[in-house]
Amino acid sequence: MRPVQPTRPVLLVIAHGSRDPRHAATVHALVRRVRSLRPDVRVETGFLDFNLPSVHGMLETLAAQGVRDVVALPLLLTRAFHAKADIPAVLREAPSRLRVRQAEVLGPSPLLLAALERRLHEAGLSPAEKSSTGVVLASAGSSDPEAIAVIADIAREWWHTGWCAVRPAFASAASPSGFPRTEDAVRELRALGCERVAVAPYVLAPGFLPDRIARGAAGADVLGDVLGAAPEVARLLVRRYEGACRPALTALGA
Repeated sequence: MRPVQPTRPVLLVIAHGSRDPRHAATVHALVRRVRSLRPDVRVETGFLDFNLPSVHGMLETLAAQGVRDVVALPLLLTRAFHAKADIPAVLREAPSRLRVRQAEVLGPSPLLLAALERRLHEAGLSPAEKSSTGVVLASAGSSDPEAIAVIADIAREWWHTGWCAVRPAFASAASPSGFPRTEDAVRELRALGCERVAVAPYVLAPGFLPDRIARGAAGADVLGDVLGAAPEVARLLVRRYEGACRPALTALGA
């Protein structure tokens, strides 16, 4: 007997995937936190590469179980190549019986800024030190102009919350952004006269580029952890899900 279709659409969290086992472990921890926030929603995970279940495989499984409505939520911080090309391409191949809605990416959001600050405080930075601390907002990197502009805007917005300075940086070497590498941004903030320098990784899970950010932070006073399963990130996933599924719930009469 097939499972009964839930009143609410299934939430399918789509992660990139990695050969680094810490990546999948972090994604699963975040998904568990989302489930605890919304026990009335079925939450599943699919990976674009390297890890199982694949997005395509999970969509096939849901269709075989009689599910009709799915909200596909990209576990991405900016609208770059994966959000604009890879994920839509995979979703277009979903079984025809599924009604799939793609939710917005996570960033930008005040909840992500709150999660960044949480990670810095957990790493030992006191809130009282904020005004004398320069922060490197270190992201993985992108060649997408929209994503680059978003990172620059986030750095400006975060600076206005009271930091001595905030500098965006990219871990990837080749980028048209003009952003420095993490280590260069650390040196820039030292030269600016900030009493302390902190590096805040604007990434969701461990892996090759987050490790490069950590190496670039060797000259900083504080290195925050990846965003991972921070409570604010879990709440943001729920918010993106709710925003995407409202039309579907209206059609279902929920």
